[in-house]
Order: sequence, then structure tokens, then C-alpha cells
Amino acid sequence: MIVLDTHVWVWWICAPENLSPTVQEEIDRQLALHSVIVSTFSTWEVAMLIAKDRLQLSVDLTEWVRQCERIPGFVFQPITNAIALAAVNLPGQFHPDPADRLIVATARVLGATLVTGDQKIRDYRYVRTLW
Repeated sequence: MIVLDTHVWVWWICAPENLSPTVQEEIDRQLALHSVIVSTFSTWEVAMLIAKDRLQLSVDLTEWVRQCERIPGFVFQPITNAIALAAVNLPGQFHPDPADRLIVATARVLGATLVTGDQKIRDYRYVRTLW
């Protein structure tokens, strides 16, 4: 099971050439197992990037999300109480960005590997990462 960080999700759908062959292969492998997960909070993050003109999609965001929802093996993980609490109580030192905290907590609660290029997250020893 893998959790895609927000930028990995966007790149996977819109610009897969930004992902390493290793990451692309793992996403394909996990899709076959119905184990590619994105936090619903990433949808909020993408919406905010669009609102701030930092990201443009070729279609309306609502349609883009609907298209993602139809990908076999791809799952949006809601922010459960367990994830929300875990985000507040991450072990060790981790930076305060709420999106990163929720995404890291999602991976930890699910026992999943987090696919991310974010060095701050990759340096955090309490979550398995792939890049």
C-alpha cells in the first residue's frame, strides 16, 4: 500500500515524466492491488494551488477529481479521527505544515509507504518513504 503526496498525485496524472521509473513501477504495481491512496486533504491542497494560480489543470478540478475516482485501484482516504489525532501527535520533530502532517499521519495510520519528493518528509524517520 502506498500513499501519494499531493505533488506526486498531480505529476502521476498530469506529468508522469516527473516521476522516476521506480516510482512509476510501484504505482502500477500497487494499482493492481487496489492500494494507491491519496488523502482527501490533497484535494484541498490542489484546490488551493489552483485558487492561487500556482497550478492549472486541463479540466475543471471537480471533473479532474471525478476522473481520478474512476481509476481502478486508486482510493481517496478521508481524514478519520485516528488520522487527525495522529497528525497532532506525530513522534519526534516534524514541521508544522498541516497538509504534510495529515499526509504523513495517513501513511502512518494505514501502515503505508509515502511516495514523496519532499525532503523534509523523506528525512522524517517515523514514516517509510519512496522516491
